[in-house]
Amino acid sequence: MSKIARSAFAAAFVGLSGLGFAGVASAESPWPANAKIYFIEPANGAVINGKVTVKFGLSGMGVAPAGVEKPNTGHHHLLIDIDAPSGEKLSQSIPPTDAHVRHFGGGQTETTLDLPPGKHTLQLILGDSAHVPHDPPLVSEKITIEVK
Repeated sequence: MSKIARSAFAAAFVGLSGLGFAGVASAESPWPANAKIYFIEPANGAVINGKVTVKFGLSGMGVAPAGVEKPNTGHHHLLIDIDAPSGEKLSQSIPPTDAHVRHFGGGQTETTLDLPPGKHTLQLILGDSAHVPHDPPLVSEKITIEVK
């Protein structure tokens, strides 16, 4: 079933919730309603001397390595100085690791970055077992840090 067909089916199912199904999540839901991805550190606006320790938080879901298909799980991807994918790109794997994208397919929940001096934006996005973001994506707030 295509993503569009699944979305239409899910919408129809949710539309029936007034018929006694209220509160029941569809099997097609991309994640639980209470799911949240966020930065534990650094804080938005942090000024950092040297290497940057980044710790990832996830609530309402679990972390599973790439390749592991388990409901309500995913793994972290860190976006550096770029925007999160949108539109058609949500059906594609997140691009390979480079200066702007870091994959944590082993289920890692922290990293250390050696960023050049200056201001940088950081954002987390959860990917499924094949590095594909959910649609809609589960993304963190974008934070800005300064490296001295």
